[in-house]
Amino acid sequence: MTVNTLSIIKADDWHLHLRDGEALEAVIGHTAKQFARAVVMPNLKPPVTTVALAQAYQSRIEQAMIKAGIPAGSFTPLMTLYLTDNTSPDEIVRAKETGAAVAVKLYPAGATTNSDAGATDLLGRCSTVLETMQRVGLPLLVHGEVTDPSVDVFDREALFIDRVMIPLRKAFPALRVVFEHLTTKDGVDYVRDAEGPVAATLTPQHMLYNRNVIFQGGVRPHYYCLPILKREVHRQALLDAATSDSPRFFLGTDSAPHSKGLKENACGCAGCYTALHAMELYATAFDQAGKLDRLEAFASLRGPDFYGLPRNTETITLQRGSFVIPNELAFGKETIVPLAAGETLGWKFC
Repeated sequence: MTVNTLSIIKADDWHLHLRDGEALEAVIGHTAKQFARAVVMPNLKPPVTTVALAQAYQSRIEQAMIKAGIPAGSFTPLMTLYLTDNTSPDEIVRAKETGAAVAVKLYPAGATTNSDAGATDLLGRCSTVLETMQRVGLPLLVHGEVTDPSVDVFDREALFIDRVMIPLRKAFPALRVVFEHLTTKDGVDYVRDAEGPVAATLTPQHMLYNRNVIFQGGVRPHYYCLPILKREVHRQALLDAATSDSPRFFLGTDSAPHSKGLKENACGCAGCYTALHAMELYATAFDQAGKLDRLEAFASLRGPDFYGLPRNTETITLQRGSFVIPNELAFGKETIVPLAAGETLGWKFC
């Protein structure tokens, strides 16, 4: 039987980029409309490395929400700290005790946008911090790619499992770890079978598209993100994981706003903008798999359960119907091009 209307508990986005300043003000309304909470990434310039910086950033987000007319209490940004070689255990304790951050983010130095300050020696210089995170229960969110320039870009996630994840889990078996924006069958197999508290977020672009879409009719920069889209076998593995009964896989858009000019550039920025139409994209993926009945668990239940937060009580409705993705959106003095701009989806957020 065809399902034309789908009502689910309001979802959360467990991996989001909001940027700052005019960019933040331009995009915050899109996420606040679709999600109740979002884990906000700390890779600003300068990065959000301390409780004080996290609190200041949260305040700027809240001011942007007021400016955008977002009702008070309708959306909650969940802050994170950026892990560096110099992060102190005291800062971790302070983050946990104050509730200023729900997690700490590992960007291997040079892995993606604004990652230059990332940790260079995770199990060496960061071991005391990881010990403290394990003790107080603050999760580690990992950008799961090695940055060795000799490693093929399509193989970097698989090697990250061998070089980083397995040693990390062995050294800190009780540390809560989220393998962010998973992209490969290797990653799915690892997260599904790993011992201890391990989970993963999955993006709409990695569930809907394989790497061919980047090159259809020429280079299409608005499909370029890091980790990069992979082969079809990996896309199918991600979709199978998202629609399975495993509680370890949940929603994280990795929506990353960059102006049109910075994407359509000789050295274009990595990132897909999906905050506008995230739930429509996820519904499309689950519908294509014939698993719409699994969307609520993936989008609304598993994330809060892993983070130890209450599930939302409000509901949202998705309706079958044509939704034409805008070609461009206002982005301060510039514009931004959303993922799959100009295409028509079969679901609409009500």
